Order: sequence, then C-alpha cells, then structure tokens
Amino acid sequence: MASNPQANDDWLARAERMAERMRVRGFDYVMRNGGGYLSQICSSAEIFSYLYLRGLHIGPSEAPMVPEPFAGNPGQANPDYENGGLYNGPRTADFDRFYFSPAHYALVLYVALIEAGRLGEEALEAFNTDGSKVELIGAEHSPGVESTTGSLGQALSQAIGVAMARRHKGESGNTWVMMSDGEFQEGQTWEAIQCASHYGLGNLAAIVDVNAQQCDGPMETVMTIEPLAQRIRAFGGEAVEIDGHDMAAMDNAYRNRAADRPLFILARTDPTRGVPLMNERKVLHYLRFSSEEEKARYAREFETMKAESQAWNS
Repeated sequence: MASNPQANDDWLARAERMAERMRVRGFDYVMRNGGGYLSQICSSAEIFSYLYLRGLHIGPSEAPMVPEPFAGNPGQANPDYENGGLYNGPRTADFDRFYFSPAHYALVLYVALIEAGRLGEEALEAFNTDGSKVELIGAEHSPGVESTTGSLGQALSQAIGVAMARRHKGESGNTWVMMSDGEFQEGQTWEAIQCASHYGLGNLAAIVDVNAQQCDGPMETVMTIEPLAQRIRAFGGEAVEIDGHDMAAMDNAYRNRAADRPLFILARTDPTRGVPLMNERKVLHYLRFSSEEEKARYAREFETMKAESQAWNS
C-alpha cells in the first residue's frame, strides 16, 4: 500500500480512525501483558497515522506480514538478514526514506504498521520475546526500523547524511525523521540541526512528539528545552508548532515548508489522551501496575476507550 499525497478525498477521516484504532490496539496489548509504553501510544498515534497514510511517500512493503525469527547480525556470512526498513517499501530515488528515532516507541510503530496493512496483527504475539525481531526497543532488523539509533539523538544525524547523499545523487524523494522531545536534551541533536541548516537541507523533515515527558518525569523538572521553536530557529531550522493531534495541521506544515531549510514539526501532544486515569501519575514513561486494584481500574478505562472507539468507527 503506497501513500499518495494527491489522494485528497477522505485521507483525514481515515487517518483519524486509524489513530483511534492504534490507541485501542496498543492499550489492549499493555493490559494483556501487565504494562508497557502506554503514554507514547496516547501521545503519538496521530503522528504515526499521518506519516503512514499521508506524509510518507513510500511504496508497498517488501517484507513478510509476520517477521521471521531473528537470523543474526548483517554480514557476508548471513545472507538471510533482512533490514526492518523493508516494511517501508523499496529504496528508490523517488520514494521517501523514514528514520525512527525514539526506539522505545517501537510498540507504537508496530501498531501503526498493522493498521496501515504493512504488518500482520499476529506479529505482536512475538513482541519482546527471545529470538524475535519484534523487539521492545526497536533495532535495525525490527519492522519499520531502517537503522538502530542507539542513544537518544542519533537518528537525526543519520538522516542528515542520507538527505545530503540523496541531494548529491539528484534523488527526488525526501527524508523523514520521527523524534521525541527528550532528544533535544542531547547535544548531538543541536549539532545536527546546525549541520542540516548550514547545508540547506530542504529535503529533510522531522516530526517531534512534544509530550513534555521523559523517563524521570516532566521535562521541565529535569531539564527544560523551551522555548523549543525559538531555539531551533536560532540554529537555522524551520520550526512549526502545532496541536499534535491535528493531522491537517501536520499536513499544512509539511506542504508549505521552506525549500532551503530542514523542517521541524513540533507536535505538542497529550501523553494521557484517551486514558485520563494516567493523570494521577507523576512519571508516565512506562506503565507498571502497583496493585491488582490499579490494574482493574485501567481495565475499566480500556473498556471505555474500546466502546467509544467502536461507536466512533461504526
């Protein structure tokens, strides 16, 4: 299934339904497995839905609907190795390339691939199990992941190198990066923005889940990154701040980007969207149930979300 930027008919309605289904599927997995990265699903569902149904210009998946077991690291002695980027289609001059930076968002990415018809829903049964490519923290063999991004902040630098090479080769496809706001606490990110701005990489677009949370709690209590847009502009990038659940705003920012500067879409999101019960927590990074009573309350919250989603999608 290839994304088609010219298909203007009902893409937004389809993308909104996909985002809601993503939250339900991700929340269901978290409940069945006793915890997980739920806030990331809540905050970024629209980002991934937009990318796979509208933003990314990519061809059909070249990978199996259910990934084969991990066959080892790439190398001449391992002809069976498959890169996870195959789920994003062929690497041709006119198609976009997608770099997935916050590897702990892997569950969100897999759910997006399922809802976009690029990955079988049964693939989630192997999530975070020994020998599986469907890893808890996405790596270069995981579905939808073209390159292991290591510590926070490395995918942007990788994507810049690719964007520069593609421009040098005269390729028309753009290079996308999905980032989390915690990466702007990393010095490498700012060096990368400076580099991309210096070389005028208008073929590079980053969309950032600005959910104001990181592993130790709210960003402002750990190390603030604000005013983020102003700082990006000071380094020469183009920054557009939007409601991170408004996919029409995402599309408008991308379609009207500057031709000579890297674009950073700052999608300000709600990390508890659809699950208001999480507002009771001080740290949202990873959901662990403190008691059976708390798990039962989240189970009721899930049933409410599922019922509302079914009514909305009917």
